[in-house]
Amino acid sequence: MSRAFVKESDDDFSAGELPERPVPAHANYVTPQGLEQLRTRVRELADQHEQLKMISADDSEAKRKLREVERDQRYFIAQLERAELVDPAEQPHGEVRFGAIVQVEDADGAVQEFSIVGDDEADVAAGKISWGSPLARSLLGARSNDVVKWQRPAGATEVEIIAIRYRAG
Repeated sequence: MSRAFVKESDDDFSAGELPERPVPAHANYVTPQGLEQLRTRVRELADQHEQLKMISADDSEAKRKLREVERDQRYFIAQLERAELVDPAEQPHGEVRFGAIVQVEDADGAVQEFSIVGDDEADVAAGKISWGSPLARSLLGARSNDVVKWQRPAGATEVEIIAIRYRAG
C-alpha cells in the first residue's frame, strides 16, 4: 500500500523530522563571554521548557516547540559540560591564538577585523569567527606582518596580519 494512504498522527510525523543538533567532535573552547552566553542560554531554555510544558497537553504547536526546546537543551547542556574556558588575557600576545582580535589586509587593500571565538559564540556579521573555521585555522599561530594563505570555497587568497590584540579577561 502506498504511504500516501496511511494515516499517521501529526505528532508522530513532526517528531520524526526533528534531527538532533550535532555536537562537534573537537574541543569546545570558550571565552569568558562565551561561557556566560552558554549559561544564559541554558537558563533561558529551562524557562521556555517549563512554560511550554504547562500548555503543551492541549496545543500541538506548543508540543512541537517543546520538542525543539528539549533538543536545544540537550545540545547547549552538552556544550556547557564540554566547555573549556580560555582566558584571552593569558594568551601569548605576539601570536594569533584563541580569543585574539586580528586585523588583516587582503590583496586588494581591504582591512577587516576578526575575533577568534568558540563555535557557539561565532557571528560572522559581528566579526566573530569560530576557531575551527578555515580563516581562523589559517591565522592561528601567525604573528604580525605574516602573510597567510586562506583556503576559501571561492579559491585561495592571502591576507597579511596587521595587528593582534586581546581583550582583558
